[in-house]
Amino acid sequence: MIASETLTRWQSTLPFWVSFLLIPLIWATAFVGGWWVLLVPLSTWWIFAALDQLTGLDLENADPDTPDSMLRWYILLTKAWIPVQFLTLYGLLWYVTHSSHLSSPEKIGLFFGMGVVSGTIGINYSHELMHQKGRLERGLGDILLAMVLYSHFRSEHLLVHHRYVGTPRDPVTARYNEGFHRFYPRVLWQCLASAFHAEREKLARKNQPWTDRANPFWRYWILQCGMLTLAGLIGGWSGLVLFLIQAGVAIWQLELVNYVEHYGLTRKYLGQGKYEHVLPCHSWNASQKASNWLLINLQRHSDHHYKPNRRFPLLQHHDQNTAPQLPYGYPVMTIAAMVPPLWRRVMNPRVRDWRRRYYPEVTDWQPYNKSQNPMPGS
Repeated sequence: MIASETLTRWQSTLPFWVSFLLIPLIWATAFVGGWWVLLVPLSTWWIFAALDQLTGLDLENADPDTPDSMLRWYILLTKAWIPVQFLTLYGLLWYVTHSSHLSSPEKIGLFFGMGVVSGTIGINYSHELMHQKGRLERGLGDILLAMVLYSHFRSEHLLVHHRYVGTPRDPVTARYNEGFHRFYPRVLWQCLASAFHAEREKLARKNQPWTDRANPFWRYWILQCGMLTLAGLIGGWSGLVLFLIQAGVAIWQLELVNYVEHYGLTRKYLGQGKYEHVLPCHSWNASQKASNWLLINLQRHSDHHYKPNRRFPLLQHHDQNTAPQLPYGYPVMTIAAMVPPLWRRVMNPRVRDWRRRYYPEVTDWQPYNKSQNPMPGS
């Protein structure tokens, strides 16, 4: 076990700062242009996939009882990303709309890469921040989500996904044999609707209408309108289009990860609208070292759902005895998810093995496959 005292040293956080290397990289590609604008997505997908093979698995666990006071360098890491992403996104919008050396395809390619950055890193960091109790960190998470026009993710994730994961009420749990091409349009609509309904129900329990100022959707809409307005002021219509491209790519990146994290994994229905408690076995675990540096341990997702309030350096590795294991890290698995026949060939046998291992008593999986079990109670 990694001792708490080790986590207080700034040196221990250094591998996780690798994400900040993407900032000078994307600026360099903007200056050079050409095919170089594709270097950012290639580095996050292919280079980290290769690094995973070289660095192997990280099976060490930190002391989960380490207090926040000993994690200040890790907390600084996530907070520091917000101004960095903001200045990079809007700085690039100004630069490309006031420069003549980039063609339209090069600009699109550059902001495709920016979307990979704001999705792979930005939304991931917002996910870490939204799980914290402090208003400052949650507010910073809201700013990151507004930059990709996906602010409702906070409400959906905290009020719906974590509570109902692995049940028919959770849109984000990818169903067995459901290809990403079907999953993606489904979650885009269902997640927005479920997030709004969750906030409306929360207010109704206090005898307040959804229009009450306490509804965070008002804050979401204001922040998103502000981000769009700023993009238009800086880059005109061209800037607005490029902003929307990066937002779309970021959302696609998020939902690709969501697809991978719970594919085919369901909680057992106990009858009378009740499901078993969430366990580490209801999320795919991946402890590839390099991609977990990039993604601040997001791939230790089994422990995140088991203990949602743990900060990222304290997330635990669960071995195959307690959680199902992905064969590769997210860079490889998200690429595989874009090719449904390949994905089914790799993952469907693993889902069937998981069912035999954890639920040998279940003989009819059809209601789970089609999400036809009763909705869980509130």
